[in-house]
Amino acid sequence: MTFVEFVDSHTAGEPTRVVVAGGPWLGEGALPERLQRLVREHDAFRSAVVNEPRGSDVLVGALLTEPENRGCATGVIFFNNVGCLGMCGHGTIGVVATLAHLGRIQPGQHRIETPVGTVSALLRENGEVTIENVVSYRYRRDVEVQVPGVGPVRGDVAWGGNWFFLVESPPMELTRANCDRLTEYAWELRCALNRHRITGAGGAEIDHVELSAPAPDADSRNFVLCPGRAYDRSPCGTGTSAKLACLAAEGKLLPGQVWRQKGILGTLFEGSYRMENGSADRIVPSITGRAHITAQGRLIFDPDDPFRDGIRV
Repeated sequence: MTFVEFVDSHTAGEPTRVVVAGGPWLGEGALPERLQRLVREHDAFRSAVVNEPRGSDVLVGALLTEPENRGCATGVIFFNNVGCLGMCGHGTIGVVATLAHLGRIQPGQHRIETPVGTVSALLRENGEVTIENVVSYRYRRDVEVQVPGVGPVRGDVAWGGNWFFLVESPPMELTRANCDRLTEYAWELRCALNRHRITGAGGAEIDHVELSAPAPDADSRNFVLCPGRAYDRSPCGTGTSAKLACLAAEGKLLPGQVWRQKGILGTLFEGSYRMENGSADRIVPSITGRAHITAQGRLIFDPDDPFRDGIRV
């Protein structure tokens, strides 16, 4: 038998499972290199932690690592049901809440190292967390893609720590009752992006789709489909960062102005940004939300278990 120590939380409804002990040794060096080592040599561990029967498609994992920069509170590699993620906004808030729950940090400013860069996190006394994300930007504006059975769909390509295709006012209402239809629509859109070779910078795959519409009690409501075909229950931290980048590029949101972003469950993130080097073309977004601890324990790995490595998607 082997064991993995974990803490579960949810951020605005989206779950995070933080591996705090018992994870694979990924060596030293830069976090992107360690992420690739996890992908190449320990993908069974990723699957075992987040996939059924121990997890579910919606669960995001976070493996704590020693940071390369010793000024950081921790390093972290995020992963989901189908692979690893560059960055995860709700997951970073969950990591901060977990570190506080374990007594490893106190309220104040902290730095978290991720494979796509170091982010800062302000933990407040009331448990609220503001993360200052990696530099975000709109890569392409008003891109048209032909979607079978739907027709032409236009949207922006933007980076917020992951690559997004952002669509305004989709043809169905953004409600929980429509989640199945929204999932199908967003998945067909993502498949069409791949078929037409519409990518992020350097040919990077666009693996997140964000649908947005006006909301009566917030600035916007969104539906975000993640790489493994599960939708984000929160307003999505990296998705909100990508949204802020598009708004800044259009001149529709000023530096420091608060954007209230609702998710599909009706939960809320507050976002704002500062310009990098005085230009609205590249921004540093800040996302505020809160995570709640839901469980703490040990995952058990029985060598006789036929699903020891999880049920692969």
